[in-house]
Amino acid sequence: MPGLSTPQQQAGILSFYDAPEKGPRFSAKHILAFAVIFSIIIIFLDHVVAL
Repeated sequence: MPGLSTPQQQAGILSFYDAPEKGPRFSAKHILAFAVIFSIIIIFLDHVVAL
């Protein structure tokens, strides 16, 4: 049935995710690695400052 659109298309959600991005792209592995390294640094600093 031509002319019918889904609610996602009406809300502009699909066009939002299809828009080209100009910023840096990070994979899930990069984000996970950053979170783990950041957590280790925070835990290390907490133990150093607590002494």
